[in-house]
Parts: sequence; structure tokens; C-alpha cells
Amino acid sequence: MVDSKQNRIHIIDGLRGFSLFGILMANLLIFQYGIWGKDEIELYAITVFDTGIYKLVKILIESSFMPIFTFLFGFSMIKMKESLEAKGLGTKRYFARRFLLLLVLGTLHSEFLWEGDILGFYGMMGFFLLLFMNRKPKTLLAWGIVVLCVISLIGLIPAEKNSPENAADHARMEVYVQKTMTVYGTGTYDEIRHHRLTSDPLGLPDYVMAIILLLAPILTVPMFLFGMYAAKARWFERPQEERASYFTKMLIFLPIGLFLKTGKVLAPGYWWSTIGDISGGVILAIGYIFAFVWLFSSRPSSSWLMRFQAVGKLSLTNYLLQTVICTTIFYGYGFGLFGKLGVLAGCGVSLVIYIVQLYLSPLYVKRFRYGPVERLLRMWTNFSLSGNPKAKLREEKPVSM
Repeated sequence: MVDSKQNRIHIIDGLRGFSLFGILMANLLIFQYGIWGKDEIELYAITVFDTGIYKLVKILIESSFMPIFTFLFGFSMIKMKESLEAKGLGTKRYFARRFLLLLVLGTLHSEFLWEGDILGFYGMMGFFLLLFMNRKPKTLLAWGIVVLCVISLIGLIPAEKNSPENAADHARMEVYVQKTMTVYGTGTYDEIRHHRLTSDPLGLPDYVMAIILLLAPILTVPMFLFGMYAAKARWFERPQEERASYFTKMLIFLPIGLFLKTGKVLAPGYWWSTIGDISGGVILAIGYIFAFVWLFSSRPSSSWLMRFQAVGKLSLTNYLLQTVICTTIFYGYGFGLFGKLGVLAGCGVSLVIYIVQLYLSPLYVKRFRYGPVERLLRMWTNFSLSGNPKAKLREEKPVSM
């Protein structure tokens, strides 16, 4: 029988693997329509049926699976800290090396492959989260709730839809999206990379973009802090004993999150729908977390959980492979299907890719403990060829004669 600690590891790794499916499905909108074009979907003249599928993806998937990964990032930071301290090791230099490599990987990913990278963002946020590492659980929870409430109030900022500036912005964005259709669908690798790195769909001054880039990470702070809180509060360590609690919380967070997110998609333009969309994504993500843990807490030996766990163990490798596969499918230097398949077909593509990873990842982890990118990250983090940190040797006191 699997003990409670092992259950927890299975469930957390499985949850990480599960989140990659939603991340991939949300990212398919970017792979198919571009990071800006996905929100200007009407320019692609998709069918009425695909419009309905698009709205479902916006409600059920987008902005609610990446927060799960964010939650687990904060959760894993606390677990890594506890593991290092148990070996008598300091933590700052290990975290600094880890986050630095994530920044490098993210920079390379976005520079040479794809515009939707998140690795560099996680590396940057990791340094910020070091400020909260030694905070008490209640402090982390309080800060997370306060920041979530504050950022939700962004919806109160009025939008002047009929202003000349707004019309000019929309026209600029339309030109950008139209050009992206051509370049991404038929361009060479160099042409696509040049467009991605040099084109400016917003037309904002550099100092404004710098401010936006500095403030944007604040939107993700709550789930990082909730993950750190969950680790310190010892969530998921007794999954079978706490199963009823998971079920109750799932019934609370899922419907609230769905209700809030539905408002933005079905009734856009209202201040309350924008507020609901910001907070709803986080609340629905929490509901998904409890739903997953509740579902598998009574079945720790489930073959499906083991598959999700294998995908989660190879999360970085699988994430980067998804980029390579999808850019090959949709970009001009590959099959050139950018903007041509449709939303439902894109969902089908994401499902096929994920199923392949769901079946190949367990075969890989049977032979290798870590994926290639995960091993590189561990070797650099721990400054060790084996990838494991070396426990600090305790000095023996001299025996008095």
C-alpha cells in the first residue's frame, strides 16, 4: 500500500501533469491565431460553431490552468526549502541558480521559438517570491487574498470605446493581426522570428511598456502565494482523510469560478464582468485543484494518476516539446496551418498531442528518473553532476580526555 507521503507526491505531480493539458489547449489559441490575434478572433472569420467552442475554451480553460501551474510553483518552492534545510543546506544560492536558469531558458524559448513563453516569467517571479519564503501561513494567505481583491478592481477602470485613440488602437491591431496571418502562415523561420521580435501592435512609448512589464506580474501573485500557503499548511499530506473536505471545497469554488468567468464571455463590456473574469480565473483554478485531488485521493494507484504524474515529472520537457510540435504544425516553415484549422480542430490537435505525452511519458520515467531539461535544471541548481544536493557534513566534536 502506498503511504500518505507517497500519495501526496503522486497527487502533486499528477496535478502538475494535468495542468499541462489545459495549458496546451489554451496555448493552441496562441499557436493558431497569435498572442494578440486570439483576442481579435473575429478577424479570422471563424464559423458560428467555432465561435461557441472558442467561448467555452475562454470560460473553462484559459486563465484557469496556468494558475494551477503557478500554484504548484509556489508549493514546490516551500517543499524545496524544507528539503534543503533538512540536509543542513542554505537555500538562497540554490534558488538563485534555479531561477537564473529558468530566466535563461525562457529567454531562449521566446527569442528563437515562440512568443508565449512562461519560463522566463517564472524565473523572474521566483526572485520576487523569496521575500515571502519565511512568512507565516496566515500572512501568505492574507496577502494572496488582498492582492486578488486589488487586482480584481482593475475592472472598474472605464474604457472609452468611442474615443479617437481607441479607434486608432483597434486599427493598428487589425493591421498587425492581418500581417501576422500572412507571415506566420507562409513565412520562413527568419521572417517569423523578425516579425515576432520587432512588430509593435500597441504603439506605446517605451517607458509605458516598461511600466506594464513591471506591473503585469502582480496579476499572478495570488496563486503563487496560495501555493506557498498550501505547502506550509500541509495540504494534501493526508488525502484520504481529507477527501470530504476536498469535495466540499470543490463544490464551492467550481460553480463560483464558472459563474464569474461566464459573465466576461457572455456579457462583455460591463464593469462587473471584468472584475469577475480576473477573480474567476483564480477561483476556478482552485476548484479544479480540489476536484483533481478529490478524484484521485481514493485511488492512489490509478493508472491514470500514474500517467498524469509522469507528464508532471517531465513538465519542462513536455512544455518545450509542445512548442516545437505546435510551431511545426502551424508556422510557415512547417505545415503552415496558422489560422486555418479552426478552434475545434485546434482542440483536437491539443488532445492528440497530450494523449501521446500521456502514454510516452510513463515509458520514459521507467528508464530515466528525470527528463533532459529537468536534469539540466537540477544539475545547475545543485551544482552537481548527479543533480542531487550534497548534505552538509556535521563537524564532530573532539572527545575530551
